[in-house]
Amino acid sequence: MTTATETATQLPVVHAKPENSVSVWFLHSLIQCKRILTVWLRDPSTTIQTIAYPAVTLVMFRIVLGDSITAATGIPSIYGQAALLTLIAAMTGAVVSALGFKREKASGLLSRFYTMPINKGSLLAGRLLAEAMRILLTTVIVLLVAVPLGFLFMEDPLTNIALISVPVLFGLGFAVMITALATITEGVMLISLIGILNTLLMFFNTGFVPIVAYPTWLQDVVANQPMSCAIDAMKGLSYGGPVAEPLLKTVFWTVGLIAVFAYPAIRGYKRAAETA
Repeated sequence: MTTATETATQLPVVHAKPENSVSVWFLHSLIQCKRILTVWLRDPSTTIQTIAYPAVTLVMFRIVLGDSITAATGIPSIYGQAALLTLIAAMTGAVVSALGFKREKASGLLSRFYTMPINKGSLLAGRLLAEAMRILLTTVIVLLVAVPLGFLFMEDPLTNIALISVPVLFGLGFAVMITALATITEGVMLISLIGILNTLLMFFNTGFVPIVAYPTWLQDVVANQPMSCAIDAMKGLSYGGPVAEPLLKTVFWTVGLIAVFAYPAIRGYKRAAETA
C-alpha cells in the first residue's frame, strides 16, 4: 500500500504561467470581454442606444430624405445612409463604453482588478474586443434592416465580409481615441467634446450627398475625413465603385488613431486604477 505522502509525491507539479504571458493575456481578455458584454446586455438603455436606435434612425432617414437624395444624386440613397448609420453607431457605442469605464473607476472596480493576479493589459484589450463585437452585431442588424429598404449585398461572400469589417475597423480606431480621452476628462466634458466631433463628422461626409455637392474649398476636407473614407469604401463594396483608395485611407486613419492614442489610453487606464 502507498502512503498519502508517497501519493502526493507522485502528482505532477503544475507551474502557473506568468501574468504577462501572451496566453494569459488572451484568456483574460476574453473573460473581460464576456464580462463587459454581459453588463451591456443587462442594461436596456445601452442595448437600445447601440442596437435599436441606429436601425430606427435608418428607417427615418429613408422615409424623410431617401427619395430626395436619390433623385438629386442618381444613386440609391440607402447605400450611403446604411453606411453612415453603422459608423454613427460605432461612435455612439464608443462613448457608452467610455462612460462605463468612468463608472468602473468611480465604483472602485477598476482598482480592484489591478490588485488581482490578472494580466493588466487584458482590461483594455477586453474592452476593445467587446467594442468590436458590439460594432459587428450593430452593423449586421443595420444592414439587414436596410435590405427591405432597397439595400442589396454583393454575391461574393468575401466582399460582404469586407463590407461588414469596415465599421469594425473604423470603430476600433475611434474607440481607442475615446478611451484615451475618457482617462483625462470628466464624463460631462467627454460627452460634449465627442458630441461636437460626431456632429461635424455626421454632417460633413459623403453619406448623404456626393462630394461635388460641397463647396470647392471644402471638398478635399470632406473627402478625406475618416467617416467619408469608410462610407465610400462601404458604398464601393455594396453598390459598386472605387474600393482600394477609400479602404486604404480608412486603414491609415485607424492605424494613425491607434498609434497616437494607444499609449495614452494604456497609461490612463493604469493611472485611473491607481488613483481611484
